[in-house]
This record gives sequence, structure tokens and C-alpha cells, in this order.
Amino acid sequence: MIHYPAVTVHGLAQAVAALAQGRPVALLSGRGAALYAGCAWWRELIGAARAVHPDVPAIDILDCADAPGRAMEALRTGQRLLVLDPACPAFAAVTGAAACLGATLLAARPPALDLAQRGAERRLAAWLAATPGAS
Repeated sequence: MIHYPAVTVHGLAQAVAALAQGRPVALLSGRGAALYAGCAWWRELIGAARAVHPDVPAIDILDCADAPGRAMEALRTGQRLLVLDPACPAFAAVTGAAACLGATLLAARPPALDLAQRGAERRLAAWLAATPGAS
């Protein structure tokens, strides 16, 4: 269960903008970002964003689509929250590996404000304040 409101970020500027609100937030990668951008890119992006706003409570979630290999790679890099399609034949095995590492595997993306959508940054403060779990 994700207790912070989720915001989909596609780059460093968006991640920093989400954290700049000073409210708890779940930084969610774009759909399948582990496949097209990679796990190392995500870890670096999150590290850089958190360095700008180190005191803001935040978690991060990497979407691995239906790619169990990318999910395992993400776990090896220290990622502790992942999205993986439950229709993936290796879902149970990845779930087991995640549990052994203290990580959480989500079967679906949480509801999120996607900062790539037109006008989303104008709605960001209201989204973070109004989304259940935002306190």
C-alpha cells in the first residue's frame, strides 16, 4: 500500500518540482521506464532530486512493465518499490525475491498525477494536498 500521493515524473526537473512542494510524495516513473531508461538512470534521478530537497518525505516507484529481468535488475540496484505486470510468468518468482530483500512489488500502478500532461504542474499542489494519504 502506498501512503503518499503519487506523481509520475519523467525527468529530474519534474522530480524536483514534485519535491519542491514540501509535502510527502511518491515519485512514480513513467510506464515501463525500467525498459527504456533503465534502473541506473532511475536511481540517479531519484538521488539527484532528493539531494535538492533532502528533508521532504518521499518514496520512489519504478515501473518495470512486464519485464521480470528489469525488475530483478532494479532489486539488485537497491530499488525497493516496483511495479510489475502480474500476467508476467515470473511474477511469483520476482515477488519472492522482492520479499527476501524487504522490497515491495506492486501489481498495478497507483493513481498518479502525470507531470507530462498539459497543465499538470499547475495542479500539483492541489493534488498533493487532496490525495488520500497526503497527511
